[in-house]
Amino acid sequence: MKTIYLDFETFYDVQYTLTKMSTAQYINHADFKVWGVGIKVENEETEWFSEDETPSVLEQIDWDNTSLVCHNTLFDAYILTQHFGYRPAYYYDTAAMSRGLYPNMSARLKDCVVREFPSDPTKRKGEELVNAKGVRDLDPELDNTIGGYCIQDVDLTYDLFQSYIKNYPTKELDLIDLTTRMFVEPKLLLDQPMLHAYKKDMAERAVLAIDASGVTREVLASQQKFAAHLESLEITVPTKKSPTTGKQIPAFGKNDPAYIQMCNMYPEHRALWDAREVVKSRIDETRAQRFIDACNPDGTFGIPLRYYAAHTGRFGGSDKINLQNLPRGSKLRTAIRAPEGQRLFVADLSNIEARMLAWLAKEADLLDAFAQKRDVYCEFASQIYNRAITKENTLERYVGKTAILGLGYGMGHIKFQDTLKSGSPSVDVSDSTAAQVVTQYRGMYPNIPMLWARGKDLLFNMISPNMFGTKYGPLEVARNRLILPNQMSLHYPELKYIGGEFLYDTSKGKVRTYGPRLVENIIQALARIVITDQILEIQSLPDVNVVMQVHDEIIAIGSEVDSDVTMDTILNIMRTPPEWCSDLPLDAEGGVSTQYDK
Repeated sequence: MKTIYLDFETFYDVQYTLTKMSTAQYINHADFKVWGVGIKVENEETEWFSEDETPSVLEQIDWDNTSLVCHNTLFDAYILTQHFGYRPAYYYDTAAMSRGLYPNMSARLKDCVVREFPSDPTKRKGEELVNAKGVRDLDPELDNTIGGYCIQDVDLTYDLFQSYIKNYPTKELDLIDLTTRMFVEPKLLLDQPMLHAYKKDMAERAVLAIDASGVTREVLASQQKFAAHLESLEITVPTKKSPTTGKQIPAFGKNDPAYIQMCNMYPEHRALWDAREVVKSRIDETRAQRFIDACNPDGTFGIPLRYYAAHTGRFGGSDKINLQNLPRGSKLRTAIRAPEGQRLFVADLSNIEARMLAWLAKEADLLDAFAQKRDVYCEFASQIYNRAITKENTLERYVGKTAILGLGYGMGHIKFQDTLKSGSPSVDVSDSTAAQVVTQYRGMYPNIPMLWARGKDLLFNMISPNMFGTKYGPLEVARNRLILPNQMSLHYPELKYIGGEFLYDTSKGKVRTYGPRLVENIIQALARIVITDQILEIQSLPDVNVVMQVHDEIIAIGSEVDSDVTMDTILNIMRTPPEWCSDLPLDAEGGVSTQYDK
């Protein structure tokens, strides 16, 4: 199989640009135009092909037997598949590989080559500005200039790939290939009429709510003007500390405890609170439009899943769409449909992070509860309230659930109290009760606080050369990193212990970490490995394609024939732990549907 390195150059102007448009919107637009393409076949010399040459050059390539390498493959492969109609056998992406190797650092091509080849000044992206904005038809001189920069980018991509591929795990490469296919070879459909109707309904509701409040949209949308209006009503403006400046700012977020308290104190102003929420919650309307804009002319909807979006390897949103934060039961979910004759298989891995935490901490009682399929939320809530709590006791169970899921990483009672107050449902508990719950959790599961202390030890180990190579469970200590069971790493560049704090470098500056936070990172990274292994195993099933991953859900499509058997097979895969944690009790639930309605 041949490997081809490729980079398209395309027309753009002030308004028609990827900074303001999604990839699908940009490429499917009437103004889309390919200026040319840079191509390198294996280790041969890179060539630039102008606009007129590009179609015939692409036609000559045997794409069924070709692996494609780009830097940000989602863009170039989308052009190749959706605009020209060619589908390579395999997709690599050096930007994605960079995020996997250096998750705290920039994955821009210019930054990648400096980091990878610090002592080689020849491997640098050009800094000169190519002034082609708004130039639709390139003259020979500009074509030559852009071609030169394109050749340089392809060559740098080749150099990066040769360096990255040496030790990159095969499974991770398969994940890059799969997540690329989810976007550039979409198999899902989008119910656009439903979303248009949804947008219209939200707009009409907003008008009614604003009219009922007696306040203008401008006042409701502005922090400053809304605060002034509250003061005119003799209502004390709720405040909170800014996470960036440390100064007190208005607390107007719908989940801010102080804001919730204010709304509850003044029920006579319910129309005002409702109108504020409607105006500030236009995010769903924006998301609906982004979904529509991202839809292909044939009605298919590519899933822009960002590989290694987080330090821990978790997936995230991309291309101005984040499917990771869609509320359950929302119209945006139900608009996503399976093709005719196929079904969606939605399987959810139950409590994976809580289970992984109990496993790594060797918390036997909690592991037994999970293994026996007992309701651990109800059990802990029963300890809190000193009486039997069942699923029917929704508020009490919610307190137990919040404790189990939130207190495992060193959360104190004030944060626990705020989490309950800002959650859904909102639960208000006293300082003493919150402190009692934290004490109960740490007493009931003592191995978990001990794991936090071990986390601090691991941080010291990562800066102590004599500790490199030592192991803790499935982890191996190395300089500034912990090597994971899949041979990827939790990376903490330039980790140092200064003034009683652990600090490491990121693209946004130095970041503080500590024992419980490291434990949280470890648990998220290990849970991610479990899920991604399951994704690849499900993808290997006959006539089944994984098309999305959302939080701990795996979404696949397959034939409607024997769909119950397929669902059972998927659930069995998700209930089987990997070899490195063979005694981890896993569970999953799921269902079959024609739309993403879970």
